[in-house]
Amino acid sequence: MGYRTVVMYMEIGCFAVCVAGWILVCSTMPTEIWTWSEVGSIVLTTSNYFSNLWKDCISDSTGVSDCKGIPSMLALSWDIHMCRALIIICIILSFFGSILVLVGMKCTKIGGTELANARVTFAGGMNYLVGGMSAMVAFSYYGNKIRAEFQDPNYKEQKFEIGVGVFIGWGGSTLLVVGGLIISIFAGREGCHSSSKRYPPYPFPDAYTAVPTKKSIASLSPTEISGSRKSRATSGSRASTVSAITDTTRTTATNAYV
Repeated sequence: MGYRTVVMYMEIGCFAVCVAGWILVCSTMPTEIWTWSEVGSIVLTTSNYFSNLWKDCISDSTGVSDCKGIPSMLALSWDIHMCRALIIICIILSFFGSILVLVGMKCTKIGGTELANARVTFAGGMNYLVGGMSAMVAFSYYGNKIRAEFQDPNYKEQKFEIGVGVFIGWGGSTLLVVGGLIISIFAGREGCHSSSKRYPPYPFPDAYTAVPTKKSIASLSPTEISGSRKSRATSGSRASTVSAITDTTRTTATNAYV
């Protein structure tokens, strides 16, 4: 099994993990039990209070429940607004991350070259990672707030416990973080490694490179000296022959003219 096949199966598995995490985070939005509390003196009159980021609910022992939406957004505290914004950011980033990873995966063959697909997959993995971290911060802050109020002895209002919605959110955000991190590592290695090959480092010249110079007479061997002398003698004889022919031609032309 080659490296490309391993990366392809890894992308498919991480894509399935991230989609499952995205679905779990989305399912926490309509879930009503983020916090819950049970109040009652006897079994027949027990009441359950539960709420989430959008509404407060109450149910009795007969199973009848009634929910009321939060009447004013401006009357809410800043931490509720922060948790809402972070979870919505997570859902949006995960949606676009799913599209990018689906386009850039090696098994779909929708994109262009291998380098372009790797970069698109890397962008999708980063969307998953950032979205998972945003959701993790929101659910962790909300759960820690419930824990602090429950353990505070000076908190006189009704105390709540962590509901099922927070635990589902923790699981979904963990899947997003793990899947997005693995996708980003594999796709980033391929994309960044390929881009570094396109632009190799400039080879600087050596500071102590010897510059070739003309050979001196003392460094020449006897064979080279004799060869040079023979070439000089040959060239000298050729020059004398050419000059003699030229003088003869000039004398003949002068006699003919006279």
